[in-house]
Amino acid sequence: SGRRRRAAGDATPSARFGRCRRRFFALLRESDDDDPPPPGRRAASGAAAEAASSDEEADAPFAVLANATPLATTPKDHDDDDATSPAPTTPFVATADVLRFCEPDARPMKVAVLLSGGVDSSVALTLLQAAGHDVTAFYLQIWFQEDFRNYWDQCPWEDDLSEARAVCDLLRVPLEVVPLTRPYWDLVVSHSVEEISRGRTPNPDMLCNSRVKFGAFREHLETHRPGEFDRVASGHYAALDRGEEPSTAESAESDESGESDESEKKRAPPAVKLVMSADARKDQTYFLAHLSQSQLASLCFPVGGLPKARLREVARAARLPNAARKDSQGICFLGKVKFSEFVAEHLGERPGA
Repeated sequence: SGRRRRAAGDATPSARFGRCRRRFFALLRESDDDDPPPPGRRAASGAAAEAASSDEEADAPFAVLANATPLATTPKDHDDDDATSPAPTTPFVATADVLRFCEPDARPMKVAVLLSGGVDSSVALTLLQAAGHDVTAFYLQIWFQEDFRNYWDQCPWEDDLSEARAVCDLLRVPLEVVPLTRPYWDLVVSHSVEEISRGRTPNPDMLCNSRVKFGAFREHLETHRPGEFDRVASGHYAALDRGEEPSTAESAESDESGESDESEKKRAPPAVKLVMSADARKDQTYFLAHLSQSQLASLCFPVGGLPKARLREVARAARLPNAARKDSQGICFLGKVKFSEFVAEHLGERPGA
């Protein structure tokens, strides 16, 4: 009977949450036990470790060649139609058209890449590295506090973090986990509950982008890594138009017209515009609409020029371990919790009119 009671206790939401939480910190401890990676790189494992022991140029999972023939684009663009296609026999070549939203012509930058474990952010990381930038991956821990009754049968973040770590091992990129549970709850979840209680329909994913991914995380970098990163990048389907800086000819005309150096310094930089991605079905600019000019100026959306089918091709050609992983859908903070159960848990139930 004691065994049955323990088994019944293990099935409760709080027990499942406890196991989920313990596994998370166990993964972090395993990561801490590893030998420290070389500066700017994370220690590789498995196949990536074998590649690291050979010449880096020969073993790179992709090559940068601006004039190479682009990868063929398949006519269909359904996001999961090609998810299980076999891996290509030729290595990935990062062409100029694939890298055009990675600022390849800019000086090499330090970029903080938000890595979720999904294929979109993994390709974003791959392209930025191919463009010659110094990249560091960050996994945001935003799962619920302990006082939330969790209905997950398994831990979604466990697979996410494992996939993110596998991608970073392959690319030999450092990965850091940033705990943002409290800001996420305060800025997104509690606000959404309040809006629902007032009869309004919140958009949690929009709030998550402006307040957490590009808000609280930005504050985290400013506090713990001040001035270190030039850009924050993600795998969102969107693009940025940074305008054009004044040309040399325009500057010369200004000098002839008598404009002072002081007035030149006061000239405002061109506004950064958020523009739609190359894939109308997957476009996420609506969910980024709350971003300010200050936020947009520091961001980068590397996959904005790729239809989903083309992005899958890039992932397979680069041999990313999550190239065939399905896309996640639904409200960002619910995981496997049904929306109706979430509302009932926090607001109760009452008869309708």
